Amino acid sequence: MNFFDILSLLGGLAMFLYGMRLMGDSLKENSSGTLKNVMEKVTDNPLTAFVLGIAVTALIQSSTATIVITSGLVGAGILTLHQSLGIIIGANVGTTVTGQIIRLLDLNTSGDTSFLRFFQPSTLAPIALIIGILLIMTGFFRNSRSIGNIAIGFGILFSGLLNMTSAVNALQQSGMVEEIFSGLGDNPFLGYLAGAGVAFVLQSSSATIGILQAFSAGGLLTFKAIYPIIVGVYLGDCVTTAIVCYIGANRESRRVGIVNILYNLSKSAMVLIAVAIIHQTGLLDNLWDARVNSGIIANTNTIFNLVCAVCLLPTIGLYERLSDRIVPKKKTEKSKYSEIFEGLRPVFFNTPALALNSCYEALQTMFTIARDNLNRAQQQIESYSKERYDTINAEEWELDKLTDHLSRYLVELLPHLQNEQNSAMLNQYYKESTEFERLGDQAVKIADIAAKLSENNTTFSKKCVGELKILQELIQDILKDSEEAFSGRDEEAASQIEPKVHVVNDLINEMTQNHLNRMSAGECSLLADAYFSNLMAEYKRIAGICSNTGMATLVRIHPELASREHRFLETLDENGDATYRTVLKETRKLVFDKLKEQEEGDGQQITLDDVLPEEQKA
Repeated sequence: MNFFDILSLLGGLAMFLYGMRLMGDSLKENSSGTLKNVMEKVTDNPLTAFVLGIAVTALIQSSTATIVITSGLVGAGILTLHQSLGIIIGANVGTTVTGQIIRLLDLNTSGDTSFLRFFQPSTLAPIALIIGILLIMTGFFRNSRSIGNIAIGFGILFSGLLNMTSAVNALQQSGMVEEIFSGLGDNPFLGYLAGAGVAFVLQSSSATIGILQAFSAGGLLTFKAIYPIIVGVYLGDCVTTAIVCYIGANRESRRVGIVNILYNLSKSAMVLIAVAIIHQTGLLDNLWDARVNSGIIANTNTIFNLVCAVCLLPTIGLYERLSDRIVPKKKTEKSKYSEIFEGLRPVFFNTPALALNSCYEALQTMFTIARDNLNRAQQQIESYSKERYDTINAEEWELDKLTDHLSRYLVELLPHLQNEQNSAMLNQYYKESTEFERLGDQAVKIADIAAKLSENNTTFSKKCVGELKILQELIQDILKDSEEAFSGRDEEAASQIEPKVHVVNDLINEMTQNHLNRMSAGECSLLADAYFSNLMAEYKRIAGICSNTGMATLVRIHPELASREHRFLETLDENGDATYRTVLKETRKLVFDKLKEQEEGDGQQITLDDVLPEEQKA
């Protein structure tokens, strides 16, 4: 043994860990959104949840990631803790799949030119690397870069394993490896601590088992030396997971981490006791001192996890009750939007699709708050209510809090995005969060105008209120288009917004002229003039915000518009866009026909409650 052998071992370890990280991160980035949708549909059947936990972990190659995702869904109220228990146990079984893949190290086809040679790590590694680099450099399809990273990660992982195996073969000649593992075999407790320590440092049970499999290539490891190490890995990995689940989490999320620790402690105790009893009966005599290879290590890990899962799955209710006692309840005043806040957690940064989906749900909530506040503010103009005014300000306070929280979250999420599409989506989300917050501000300003009208005992004329009704109908229509455009990436709804905004500006100009005419004729109060002007300014701003929302949706659908948004809007009418001209013509006719009817009528007063959907009336 010399310095260069140790350097080769550590270099192989670095390649192995990096390959596993690259492959896992790429899998999570591309599949986490789909996984979330699947996990949300999990039933209260523990067996279904158990199978789901196995499948998800086998796909993303990380039990920690699966449990952290589950923790986030529980914290956000999407899953209950009871529903998550089966997923937790399944995740512990699913992580054994990596070991079964690594057991390809045992494949011996020396002198064989058969098809089996393709499954040797020395063949798989270069094939995966070649495929990966071709996908990254050529970009055959939309996700080719991400899939290429998965292939590159797989190739680096096996290259690292081969490097470690080669180094271990050199080190075994010194006798040091045999001496170390012989000592662990004589003292299972030391083996248990060694497994727990390495797993905790590497933050991966799969990586720790993989390293053990690489050392087995030298033919120096025995069953009595490796089984306590494997059991120790369970504890080290679950402690890491619990720490991640605790960071910035609520009580329910923390209970997920506690349940995982309790389950792994039970599993460790069960395996150690069972192995000791079976060994005493003599049933393990043939295996106890036998040399083990990577296949036996992989099978041992899989059997331990499967048997414990089958035995402990019926007792999951006990873990739920214990976690309730261990994690104390805190009496705190919860926000009505606390589930949205809980969805914006740093633990989702490693699964960008989940993090972006949480941002999307937060933005939908922000738009709903702002829209409902605008409806309340409109009602204030017609019939002032102190209670309604307080509600508007309370909801605005929640909207401001959510905006600040989401803005910080988006900034912190950005460095974790490797996919250009995700980065572009984040950029649009950041812009839209600002727009939705401004929309809420307009509601407060309209409510303030209504409050001043009430304080000064000032009212608008019946004709003015009738015209306001027409404007409000148009604003409601644009808000509906904006919501459909953002929520469903609806290009048709987004394309309807800009021509309708054009009509809003035309209508406000006409209403302003009518207001001046009424002022001259003495039909409108001079005291109401300033309030009317301010109100028109707020409506123009609301229309502008909706225009920005529609444009943001078009950019999400057509990213090439991102650098020329304003020019695109300016040229719609100039270029004679058919959809734009059609919507503009139809909307203008509809609105101005109503305005004409209003002017020709007898000025009968119509309340603004008439334009609001029934469920949105105060």
